[in-house]
Amino acid sequence: MRSEPIDWNHEAVASLLWTARAFAIAIVCLVTVGYLLARHTRWGRQFWTVSGAYFSGRDSRRTWATVAVMLFLAVLGVRLTILLSYQGNEMYTSLQYAAQAFSGGDSVALAEAKSTFWRSIAVFAVLATVHVVRSLLDYYVGQAFVIRWRVWLTDRVASDWLDGRAYYRGRFVDSGIDNPDQRIQADVTDMTTITQSLSMGLVTAVTSVVAFTKILWDLSGPMSLFGVEVPRAMVVLVYVYVLTATVVAFRIGRPLIRLNFLDERLTANFRYALVRLRDRAESVAFYHGETVEKSGLLGRFTAVIANAWRIVFRTLKFNGFNLGVSQVAVVFPLLVQAPRFFAGTITLGDITQSATAFGQVSDSLSFFRQSYDTFAGYRAALVRLDGLLHSDARSRDLPAVRTESVEGEVQLSAVRVERPDGRPLVEDLTLRLAPGDALLVSGPSGSGKTTLLRTLARMWPYAGGTVRRPTGSDALFLSQLPYLPLGDLRAAVAYPARAGDLGDDAIRDVLGKVALGHLVDRLDEHADWSSILSPGEQQRVAFARIVLIRPQVAFLDEATSAVDEGLECQLYRLVREDVPECMIFSVSHRSTVDRHHTRRLELLGNGPWQLSELALS
Repeated sequence: MRSEPIDWNHEAVASLLWTARAFAIAIVCLVTVGYLLARHTRWGRQFWTVSGAYFSGRDSRRTWATVAVMLFLAVLGVRLTILLSYQGNEMYTSLQYAAQAFSGGDSVALAEAKSTFWRSIAVFAVLATVHVVRSLLDYYVGQAFVIRWRVWLTDRVASDWLDGRAYYRGRFVDSGIDNPDQRIQADVTDMTTITQSLSMGLVTAVTSVVAFTKILWDLSGPMSLFGVEVPRAMVVLVYVYVLTATVVAFRIGRPLIRLNFLDERLTANFRYALVRLRDRAESVAFYHGETVEKSGLLGRFTAVIANAWRIVFRTLKFNGFNLGVSQVAVVFPLLVQAPRFFAGTITLGDITQSATAFGQVSDSLSFFRQSYDTFAGYRAALVRLDGLLHSDARSRDLPAVRTESVEGEVQLSAVRVERPDGRPLVEDLTLRLAPGDALLVSGPSGSGKTTLLRTLARMWPYAGGTVRRPTGSDALFLSQLPYLPLGDLRAAVAYPARAGDLGDDAIRDVLGKVALGHLVDRLDEHADWSSILSPGEQQRVAFARIVLIRPQVAFLDEATSAVDEGLECQLYRLVREDVPECMIFSVSHRSTVDRHHTRRLELLGNGPWQLSELALS
């Protein structure tokens, strides 16, 4: 029994019709399977949570158009493989006939065999050219899809993480999320890349199974197994062989999902510890803490290596089984078809096409088995991204003090601040600031001074009451060690405003006023300014921001703790003179700042507070 020959003169139209039909079926099946997975599997729901909007939003037409092109190219690739198998059959059969004609001295048959051979070579040249063009186009479209999706997903996950200060408030959610930076960078990349490769690989595999099963069916003959004659034996054997191997491989490879997830977490923790040591290098050096740091780093690294060995041993079992199965599959069709070839019932071309078809069916059915470790890593990335988004949502659901936006005043009504365990820090705080007022918040350590500022910034979730104050760029919060973004100096000084809105002349002028005149010629210098400037210089940058941005209210947390008294007086006077209407809300332990404020709010601890007047000098 042999497969039907192809009429190459009319094959172009026939192949286009075949590809169109297969494409239509593939896209319907892909959408249906995707819908069922999103509805009925946990990882499918996680995928839809993370990326559903990319496939259903207002720009989804472009997305689906790209998916359609990728599907068409994948199906076309299968069709080209089919045609190449027929071309190979024809080529090897012509060589067999040429050898027979040559040995029998049949010149007519030899000429016909030569003609068939060279025609098959011409067909191969056309098919190979189309295959190369299709492969390059498939690569480009696939990468374009992944890059656009990666851009969208990075923006979606990063924006969600920043929204509602989830990046900060997430620490108050139970089971806080580890290494969000790694999730946003590495897991987004893994998810987009692996989704594209797995989905298109699945389409190719299923299409190949269906198409080459038909070829294998035509080329198969009966075979006696344990006294029972099995019709179309090769088709039966390939399915039994591969499906059995797949079930066994799944059982061997299942632990890889958990191990890959653990590897991502442990590696990220080790990397974070290294970054943290780099960022805190000066403090560690002062303490001579190298021994302790080394112990901590190696402890985390030991956990990484222990898990890596577990992955190695599990992968050895998994890959060893897969390689054994794949090697047996190489000779399996030859062993089955060899008796029929020696009996003269099939040609050399038929046996080579049988091997090709068997290999395609075997590889396609083995797609799930061979992709299991990749899918394990994919599941880990999905779990981590889904976990980050859920943590972000939960952090936004945490309570916060009620804030109303008003101009020209700060009014606190019945504000309460609590510890996480519910014990009070500040109770029933009520006060009002008018333009030009300056309030100093003092009290013993642990009384809730900085936590009160976090409450007013809507960062602290264990709080209640109402706050009426300016918002947006009209309110500026300055921490004890100001944040300096990466970039040039002008961006660091202007933050959180845009440097382009302020102008270089204004920035240079204010740097001189805060005793940073030595930096005026370095505005274009890109550096990590938090590691270059001393804490005192960074605090002077914070006061420069007040003068540049001119907020209606500035909240300062130990904003002059790293400067001397003379410079402290100069900085407060600068604000009073250049931004006289700005309301000041300061937290400080230093008595020298009293003279720069009109009132004092003393927190007595565990709830009580006291408000008194001060003389501004």
